[in-house]
Amino acid sequence: TSRQYEAGHYTQREAAVIGTTFSAVSITFSLVVISQVGLAHLFVPFYLTVCAAGIIAALIVPKLPPLCWKANRYIDNSAQTADESIPDGHSVFSWAIAQALHRAANSPSFKETFIDALKNVLEMLLTVIPVVMATGTTALLIAQYTPIFEYLGYPFTPMLQWLGIAEAAAASKTMMVGFVDMFIPSLMAASIESDMTRFVIATLSVTQLIYMSEVGALLLGSKIPVNILELFIIFILRTLVLLPVIAGSAHLIF
Repeated sequence: TSRQYEAGHYTQREAAVIGTTFSAVSITFSLVVISQVGLAHLFVPFYLTVCAAGIIAALIVPKLPPLCWKANRYIDNSAQTADESIPDGHSVFSWAIAQALHRAANSPSFKETFIDALKNVLEMLLTVIPVVMATGTTALLIAQYTPIFEYLGYPFTPMLQWLGIAEAAAASKTMMVGFVDMFIPSLMAASIESDMTRFVIATLSVTQLIYMSEVGALLLGSKIPVNILELFIIFILRTLVLLPVIAGSAHLIF
């Protein structure tokens, strides 16, 4: 997304929306998360809930501030001029196929693509892994030995109770820690007795998306026009949108 934005293909709003909304945790790591809370046998309904909740959040959150305030201007601040209309004689699907074939015909060679991808992988390894390790370890220490996340999660307790989530006070402690790291909520949820509550926490942690140990750090390190305060607001909005959807699914399953 950052490269598309820097190349002038995405506007500021498009880059900010795609970077914060259209990401997804891999299926394999999602399995790790649901296994951590002891519900691996529910992986299929868990991942279906992740997909459904993610789509709903993607439809709603970009229409709210701060994402809806982003300008439809390119990186050089020029106005959006791309013609995205569909020519006569084409459907959306056929025009998409035609554009994709044109793009493929003019793409770099396999060797160039491979080298470029290898550079990206190395850059990710060298820049992301140290941040993930440092942020994750720090967040785990804070969550384990201080009441900070407990205090931050207090406002979610009434909402969780209203949604019929058992052990709401314990679950609320995991709500905000997801902003720091995606995996820590499932670690904290392991001690909760209610299967439904652990399911909700695991699903929410996978769909909140904006965690500073990876996605947040990448966004802040890129030229995509978002700052840490905006990322925090987007994280809160996603949490508020996602909770009713995930809770509803959990009540159907349990």
